Amino acid sequence: MNSGTRSLRGGARVAVLALLWGSTFLWIELALRDLSPLQVTFVRCLLGALVLTVACYASGRRLPRGRTVWRHIVVAAFFCNALPFALFSLGQQTVESGLAGVLNATTPLWSIALGLALGSERGLRPVRLTGLMLGFAGTILILAPWQSAGATGWGALAILGAAASYAVAFTYMGRTLVRRGTPTISLSAAQLIAASGLTAVALPVGGLESIDPGPVVVVAALVLSVFCTAITFHLTYRIINDEGATNAAVVGYLLPVVSVLLGAIVLGEGLSVRVVLGMAVVLVGVGMTRRKDPTATAPARTGEAEQEAEEEAEEEDTPAKAPRRPALENAG
Repeated sequence: MNSGTRSLRGGARVAVLALLWGSTFLWIELALRDLSPLQVTFVRCLLGALVLTVACYASGRRLPRGRTVWRHIVVAAFFCNALPFALFSLGQQTVESGLAGVLNATTPLWSIALGLALGSERGLRPVRLTGLMLGFAGTILILAPWQSAGATGWGALAILGAAASYAVAFTYMGRTLVRRGTPTISLSAAQLIAASGLTAVALPVGGLESIDPGPVVVVAALVLSVFCTAITFHLTYRIINDEGATNAAVVGYLLPVVSVLLGAIVLGEGLSVRVVLGMAVVLVGVGMTRRKDPTATAPARTGEAEQEAEEEAEEEDTPAKAPRRPALENAG
């Protein structure tokens, strides 16, 4: 594949992922008009699992086998799917979709904070440490706890909890599931099946109310489940395999921009100068934390080359061998 084709392909992937992930919050907002937060979460997991399971068997793969791998899948499903999906739906009862996307952009900051707590982030350079502090300062600016009109309610805290849950999940998935000999389509399908089971257990708490969804809600639930959950979640696994590629960071920077624009255009949401400034500070902080050490040894292959090798290996049902990397730090 020549460099021009590869660049065009990478640009298209960035645009598609940014649009799908960034629009997640819009579809959640619409689905919540007639569905409870747990109902949105369950439908999202169940339909997403159905799509990926069909895709898994259609591609000639099978679901993972063995107690150990399924034990890891259940843990990952809780922190990457069931818990954050529910927290986003709960939070968006009081938080607008655009702001939800902005708060979701704090996931990389939680990832570094988790790495520091676990000792996996050693020798944090001043620029990345400054970025970490700057990112959280931007979050505080968005929440504005000193103002009675600030976004200090439980909804914003729930969304921050979802972002932190993603950070835990991606770290866990990178250490226990990725590059262990199981195709990513099998892992993503199995994880959404497990998430569906976990969510079903919680339905009696607040998801058994009778529903009469209108056409808009039905369409929103379908788009959210198929495109913003099944497709993007599988691509999330692929990006975890290819962490280190520039595209992963670029998508993360575009997510809040897409969510804010869609919220403003489709739902008529407004943003104060304070929130816009806070969003800019968060993104600058995230960008600083993503800066690589110029003295570090360059990897043997670029992220794009690794991805191509992984794709070829999966076509042969034999995953490419590569060192494990830190997990993806953004998702919706």
